Amino acid sequence: MRVGGWMTHVEHDWDSPIWQHWLRELTREHTLARFDMRGSGLSDHEVAEQGVEVWLQDLEAVANALGWRRFPLVGICQGGAVAAAYAARHPERVSKLVLYNAYAHGGYTSDIPEYKTEEARALEEMIKVGWGRRHGAFREVFARLMSPREAGDQVAWWAELQRITTEPETAVQLWHAFHAVDIRHQLDKVRAPTLVVHIKGDQMVPFEMGRELAAHIDGAHFLPLEGKSHILQPDDPGWPIFVSEFRRFLTNQGSDQPAPPPEFKSLTGRERAVLEVVAQGLSNQDIAEHLSIAPKTARNHISNICSKLDITSRAQLIVRAREAGFGDH
Repeated sequence: MRVGGWMTHVEHDWDSPIWQHWLRELTREHTLARFDMRGSGLSDHEVAEQGVEVWLQDLEAVANALGWRRFPLVGICQGGAVAAAYAARHPERVSKLVLYNAYAHGGYTSDIPEYKTEEARALEEMIKVGWGRRHGAFREVFARLMSPREAGDQVAWWAELQRITTEPETAVQLWHAFHAVDIRHQLDKVRAPTLVVHIKGDQMVPFEMGRELAAHIDGAHFLPLEGKSHILQPDDPGWPIFVSEFRRFLTNQGSDQPAPPPEFKSLTGRERAVLEVVAQGLSNQDIAEHLSIAPKTARNHISNICSKLDITSRAQLIVRAREAGFGDH
């Protein structure tokens, strides 16, 4: 099941150059369920309440109506927070969790740099006056945030999505609710194998927020991708890598993996992510590049892992990690 944000329309997405390649991939050898978030697409546009709790109720209603007992869940951007919260609340129903350009808390919550909050407020004001217009500054600003490159046709694509997905008043309501999201206290309850994917140059959701999200989900695998488009396009450098890793994750990860020995439970989510690539034989420099951290930080994580596991050498760490099932995906 895919949980999206506001820029979807279940009737028009198959014809949209922004979404059609995604739908082709998500339906390859799988049945895909998708729905428009309340206030957008074919869902009712006049709604009294927006927020994680009511979005969760909507997702629960769709899953129950389908009768699916256990299924992979894909959350995109704002939908990622909803998907993660659902996985935390219903661990028995989520077999795999994929979070793409997602975040745990928005621009109107604590621990957000003030300039980021001001940016969110400025865009909220621009949405009020510019949403869905065929001309104007907001049309250009929004399109360049979503797809910051020179292809002029993408400006028209995003402008068209604005017009068909929701009205300016509802767009403001949704934008404000998206930035009020805060699911940080729920992340430690996520039990499903999790793949967190984030584009390094994403202008809508900073890369650091994806990395933070992955670090707070136990055992999550973080996949950083090159590019700038918020929604990957077929000619973006990260698209083929995403497709390959997405297929492999759904097919293999966690399917037959035994639970790691009890002593590994003392490791944090970030330490498990480091151990996963250590077990693959990567150097500190390679680990740093793979996880988008500094080599010194990678070295410190490895030192902490060895201390917790009472291991004295890297070779011994690799052997123990592989015996525990790390490094197989």
